[in-house]
Amino acid sequence: MIDKLKSIADRYAQLSSLLSDSSVIADMDKWKKYAKEHSECEAAAALYDRYVKLTGDMSECEEIIADGSDAELVALAKEDIDRLRKDKAALEEEIREALLPQDPDDGRNVIIEIRSGAGGEEAGLFGAVLQRMYCRFAERMRWKIEQMSINETDLGGVKESVFMISGKGVFSMLKYESGVHRVQRVPQTESQGRIHTSTVTVAVLPEAKDVDIELNESDIKVDTYRSSGAGGQHVNKTESAIRMTHIPTGIVVECQNERSQIKNRETAYSVLKARLYDYYKSMADDEYARNRRSQVGTGDRSERIRTYNYPQGRVTDHRIGMTLYSLDAFLDGDILEMIKGLQIEDRRAKLSGGDA
Repeated sequence: MIDKLKSIADRYAQLSSLLSDSSVIADMDKWKKYAKEHSECEAAAALYDRYVKLTGDMSECEEIIADGSDAELVALAKEDIDRLRKDKAALEEEIREALLPQDPDDGRNVIIEIRSGAGGEEAGLFGAVLQRMYCRFAERMRWKIEQMSINETDLGGVKESVFMISGKGVFSMLKYESGVHRVQRVPQTESQGRIHTSTVTVAVLPEAKDVDIELNESDIKVDTYRSSGAGGQHVNKTESAIRMTHIPTGIVVECQNERSQIKNRETAYSVLKARLYDYYKSMADDEYARNRRSQVGTGDRSERIRTYNYPQGRVTDHRIGMTLYSLDAFLDGDILEMIKGLQIEDRRAKLSGGDA
């Protein structure tokens, strides 16, 4: 573990030298590449410096104790070494966490897809509640929100909504939201006060860049059709809606949110790339697929991950057993405590199974 940390610190020192080299400065692409790597190594290099200093201080204390010629110094050294041993144990734990492999997608923007599941109109209404929750959280984090497409119900719910959230470290926090969300409440459509259970599916996809996915135009079938829903006479006269089908995988994306066919085409293309990136990433990583059900944050969309119970005012995440009795605040976007809990459990699981 320490050898690995030392190698990163050595690379950090090498990169510091390269960044001041005139030949590197003259090549802006190379300079940017080294600067990015330098930034990524900085935290680990600082940890190594702390470790070297701490172990050096421990060695000095041990030498004083072994010499034993000055009783007062020995007493002080014994006090110091007890504290330093505790500090070392804590620092080693911090190092183990720092050396965990990072998800390469953590820095990406996300495309969130919300779809109503079991429960009919009530599922659609709760889908709208979840979208508002994520948008309110994004506002708290000062992230940007862009609605890409939406299919609404007659009562203001959503059958399907696709939107993008952009900002620093968005995927690293929202990736834990993929899965089936269950709500227990008395629906607006219920006249006898009975509690119903409905479900909504949330998919959180890392935004794919052009360099990630190569799409051949011959693999994409594009259909146009007339938009439905609100919009006046325009939607009945023009074929502005877009349906894209990726023939090799069968993945289908529809977009009719914009009046412009060009804008709908661009949006559908972005969503298609994100879905394909997620699809191929999962297919390529066999271990990821095998562990998908057991790991926090893998985004298995086939299982229930969270329950929102209105009568008791609580929300429970079933993956980590965390229950919060602040449902109203949670649905207003105050979800950071739950996300932090999921991140901690994710790190704990990786530490227990890792070889760092």
